[in-house]
Amino acid sequence: MQERASEWAAANQHYLLAAIDVVRAALEQQANSYALEDGDRLPDRRAEAAATSEEMAAAMPSKPALDRLCEIFNLSSFERGILLLGAGIETDATFALLCAAAQNDGRREYPTFRLALDTLPDAHWSALSPSGPLRRWRMLEVGPGTALASCPLRLTERVLHELLGVQYLDDRLAGAVEPVPEAREIAPSHRALAERLAGVWKGIADASEYPAVQLVGGNASDRRAVAAAACGLLERELRAMSATTLPTKPDDLEALRRTWELEAALGHSVLLLESDGLTPDDRPRQEAVAWIAEHTHGGVILSNDQRYPGGHRPLVTIEVGKPSTEEQRELWHDILKDHLNDQKNENVVQRLATQFHLGAPAIQAAGADAVARHDQEGADLGDALWEACRLQARPQLSHLAQRIVPSATWEHMVLPGPQKTMLNQMIVHVRQRHQVYESWGFDGQGGRGLGVTALFSGSSGTGKTMAAEVLANDLNLDLYRVDLSAVVSKYIGETEKNLRQIFDAAETGGAILLFDEADALFGKRSDVKDSHDRHANVEVSYLLQRMEAYRGLAILTTNIKGAMDVAFTRRLRFIVNFPFPDTKQRAEIWRRVFPPDTPTRGLVYERLAGLNATGGLIRNIALTAAFLAADAGEPVTMHHLLQAVKAEYAKIDRQLSPADVAGWTHRGPMATPGHVRR
Repeated sequence: MQERASEWAAANQHYLLAAIDVVRAALEQQANSYALEDGDRLPDRRAEAAATSEEMAAAMPSKPALDRLCEIFNLSSFERGILLLGAGIETDATFALLCAAAQNDGRREYPTFRLALDTLPDAHWSALSPSGPLRRWRMLEVGPGTALASCPLRLTERVLHELLGVQYLDDRLAGAVEPVPEAREIAPSHRALAERLAGVWKGIADASEYPAVQLVGGNASDRRAVAAAACGLLERELRAMSATTLPTKPDDLEALRRTWELEAALGHSVLLLESDGLTPDDRPRQEAVAWIAEHTHGGVILSNDQRYPGGHRPLVTIEVGKPSTEEQRELWHDILKDHLNDQKNENVVQRLATQFHLGAPAIQAAGADAVARHDQEGADLGDALWEACRLQARPQLSHLAQRIVPSATWEHMVLPGPQKTMLNQMIVHVRQRHQVYESWGFDGQGGRGLGVTALFSGSSGTGKTMAAEVLANDLNLDLYRVDLSAVVSKYIGETEKNLRQIFDAAETGGAILLFDEADALFGKRSDVKDSHDRHANVEVSYLLQRMEAYRGLAILTTNIKGAMDVAFTRRLRFIVNFPFPDTKQRAEIWRRVFPPDTPTRGLVYERLAGLNATGGLIRNIALTAAFLAADAGEPVTMHHLLQAVKAEYAKIDRQLSPADVAGWTHRGPMATPGHVRR
């Protein structure tokens, strides 16, 4: 194939030079009209040059670039000649002198429209019209001058390279447009969508009559894979452009459109305009996307996470869902077929397909990364696959949520037995959801109620956030704390958009969502008295729907359980009350609060437990005491803790009674190796 392409390229360049020679012969005849003596005249070679050119075209293995370009843009023979005038000045050093001679002006060593009118057959003025193909498609640039017919004419670089058979992306698009290769693997459901997309355009001879297509849902990589597969079926090239690069000024947008349309026509290309990077408040570029979709001729595919309503141009909408669990399992098998040699790895594939909702491109990337780590570093394949999938699925929620790197484990938790049992049950529900929902058929009863939802209630500092960290650590999942100040908006509909973005992004990897101190948003739904009340109720109702459908783990925390709507709490699967720790629990918290490497001396935990404090406050006191001891060059003692508790109580404007710290002034027994923990 490469040899045939090389053969065509050589033949194409020879043919182009032969076609330019036909124009050269015409220029020679025009120059003859200005010759004063017969000895200065050149023979008329026009018929001979034309015959040679026709013979070379007939001998070409496939259609030459010049003829293909003229066919695509329906150029007349005169417009074809103008292109050859421009190509001649670029490829032949002597062409400039001939242009000057044919115009009887030694200063005009360049083609002009007047020269074309005087020398080429079948001339017509409309060839230089702004609406004509040469200028409409920006194949030709008209230089400065006082008279249009006398202005220099120059081929654009993109057209020159096309005539020479060189694959080249227009400089005006470079950096904004990238080729999208067809994926090696694609889920069967996505393959069906690609066939549907191709069927929309198949059979339409004129690409300018294509309806626009929008791919919505899923994630950007899945939509890319569908679009690329469809273009492969249509034997067209797919090129992607981010909507964030679109200009917003009308003139610049029009110039971009025309430049792309030329590129699309020459390269049989389809534009994939990706809007995922746009924020809802970027209205100028949202409008630019709508304008491009409405006015760009040829194949245009919009890739959005939400529907674009469309305009006058026909618009076909295709929903791109995530591959099913079974499809993901098959993709994993294809990628890991050389490594699935035992039941352990088979179970890993099952867990990956159940936990993560990845498309074919993400699965390929994660699999390649994990296998490389396994082969090169000796990493456990299952662990490497899980970590690679976490990275692939990690949602982009930086402006709406904070990712917490969990450090707390079960050893750090001090809770009564029933609460620990309930947390363990939550882990079981997350791990066994595939068995129950899919293998045992519970998901066939509807999508509602499939989410693992929980409410953590209790005073500040009782361990609600720490419990979420423990769950994330045990499940080896990402934990995101949602910033409600960024989610709740006074503008109608914006809160729902933010919530939708959070749940959609988190769905890919089943991340744990922690709506911390959610009372403000999830309080009692009020009686409807005005539009603001109705709007607040809509927000809560939308949240209920998304939580019920979310297949990850969503945790809400509140300091006041009574503030929660009964209808809301009824739909939560788990409600865990974090009690204020009693004396025994506080003593245990004090024993665990200092890391093993922290030196301590003479700490009496039973006396420390007399302080009526939550686990969060105990940790703050221990940390402050550690700094005081470090500054004094001593182990942490009861004395340092007494200083720390006074500082912490002053900070929170809370009165410290003598009973709270009774016995804290006693420093304990004299230091011995057995009393100093390091």
